[in-house]
Amino acid sequence: MIKTFTRRDFLKAAAAAPLAGAVLPRLAGEPAPSAPTPVPAADKVRVVLVRDPAPLGPGGAPPAEVVLRMLDDAVKALLGETDAVKAWKTLVRPDDVVGIKTNAWRYIPTTAEVEQAIKRRVMDAGVAESEIGIDDRGVLRHPVFQRATALVNARPMRTHHWSGVGSLIKNYIMFTPQPSAWHGDTCADLAAIWDLPAVKGKTRLNVLVMFTPLFHSVGPHNYAKDYVWEYKGLVVSRDPVAADAVGLRIIEAKRRAHFGDDRPLPMTPHHIALAETRHHLGVADPARIELVRLGWDEGILI
Repeated sequence: MIKTFTRRDFLKAAAAAPLAGAVLPRLAGEPAPSAPTPVPAADKVRVVLVRDPAPLGPGGAPPAEVVLRMLDDAVKALLGETDAVKAWKTLVRPDDVVGIKTNAWRYIPTTAEVEQAIKRRVMDAGVAESEIGIDDRGVLRHPVFQRATALVNARPMRTHHWSGVGSLIKNYIMFTPQPSAWHGDTCADLAAIWDLPAVKGKTRLNVLVMFTPLFHSVGPHNYAKDYVWEYKGLVVSRDPVAADAVGLRIIEAKRRAHFGDDRPLPMTPHHIALAETRHHLGVADPARIELVRLGWDEGILI
């Protein structure tokens, strides 16, 4: 059985970063700590994982109509709606200016199919095409992003030299004038970026693209085909931290399956756990995440 990222793993990861205080030994006769109280379903953050076995095209994505259906199914399940357009109308308003923050890394980009599926549904919700922008590295100069009232965050999951994994949390690093300034201490405080005026309170949806994730790499911008696999999934949530935590569990499970041991990532992605415990951006604790699985389940790993 493949071991998944547990509550104990979460607590260890959070404690790995510099924190005040120390763990005291239990005194003789002191009762052992009780097991954690289960979190009621109503108090959990929902994350939807949707997968489809359709063949991937040369750009690394399923056909456009499959991607749109996957996105629709995920958003409907996330929001408890039966109609995709109605669901999107709860996310954006016709008077919103919407920036779709993508990721343009040449080896594994967000993909045009995902970008256009999001754009189509934003327009179906009543937003004019002229009020929608799609960008990655130029967001600070993009006129739509400069006026944006709403953001949709979409990027691929992959291992990353500085942060352990390239995550939805990290995807907003381009909203800072000097992204490299955030690379210290394994990018531990990336969640602080989400308090910047350009993004704070604006994100309506997060889409973690896992069509062809990269589960192992060494060095800056490293890519090796041997460490990419066709997972054919999307992880969707209102909470970027919860979506990243699910994506990380899948990456870790794939590494165990491939290497045959609990081989740690070259850099520990502390920023995901700290996004909850230090920055209160969202939920990383698996015990507080409701994972809804849709579609193809072969090799799901979680």
